[in-house]
Amino acid sequence: MEYYDILGVEKGASTQEIKKAYRKKALKYHPDKNKGDKAAEEKFKEISEAYAVLSDSEKKQQYDTYGSTDFQQRYSQEDIFRNFNMDDILGQFGFGGGGRSTNFRSSNMGGGGFSSMFGQAGGGGCGGGGCQPPAKGQDVTYQLSVTLEDVLNGAEKSIALRSNGSSKNVNVKVPKGIETGKKLRLKGKGGAAPNGGMPGDLFLKVDVVPHKSYERDGDNLIFEQKIPYSQACLGAKVDVETLDGKKFKVKVPPGIQGDAKLRLKGHGLPSGPHSGRGDLYVRVGVDIPKELNDEQQEMISKLQEYGL
Repeated sequence: MEYYDILGVEKGASTQEIKKAYRKKALKYHPDKNKGDKAAEEKFKEISEAYAVLSDSEKKQQYDTYGSTDFQQRYSQEDIFRNFNMDDILGQFGFGGGGRSTNFRSSNMGGGGFSSMFGQAGGGGCGGGGCQPPAKGQDVTYQLSVTLEDVLNGAEKSIALRSNGSSKNVNVKVPKGIETGKKLRLKGKGGAAPNGGMPGDLFLKVDVVPHKSYERDGDNLIFEQKIPYSQACLGAKVDVETLDGKKFKVKVPPGIQGDAKLRLKGHGLPSGPHSGRGDLYVRVGVDIPKELNDEQQEMISKLQEYGL
């Protein structure tokens, strides 16, 4: 769901432009003006969701950073509408009113109200305080192992889930730049709910597995490169391959010290789906042989005589 397109505004639109666009479309598609029109109701749901995100600076930043698909994985509809005060803006149209924080439930729109429109009613209890949604299904958490290559390029994984003796596969998009410990949300893929309620969500806790050649340091990568003592003294050019297979000759300056780092700018990992990349650092170490042949022993002994 592309929120800017739904409201008909550009990505750089101001808060007032977003609000104006929403008011215009909300007035057109409001259920009280389109009774029984399911298409108008669906349209009103879409524009309300778009405005709930784009009018909130934190959610808008997340949406702009991660894009539509990844944002939908991170935010449930309940998250999107939390503390969203629809009455404040629709009261100006003569709908709703009272200036309350709707949080899905307080507006008096259309026959079943705002909560019914968004699938919150049915199977719950209705009393003096209004309709309550039925119990939601249990959330489920699985571990998802990803590689550094997945972090670099993004990936789509197929997860086999078992429930009540049966198995099903679900697909999940792994965004670029993901870190260990982060969670991906798959809405409605968790446990089933009783009484026709909403199913729970599936959370995939990410574990980035160690790489045999590269060490991760935030958005940067570290590659260990051993060189002989002679090259450390005299300098050299060494071959280095990046995580995405690009090959470079890196100049090692004469007299380099142990654990020094040489930087390849922009060849690390992305910090997010639409962000630039960190750097690749080549950590240079001196490769000291465990055994020497007779000729090497003689040469090292001469170096020792010269103070090396």
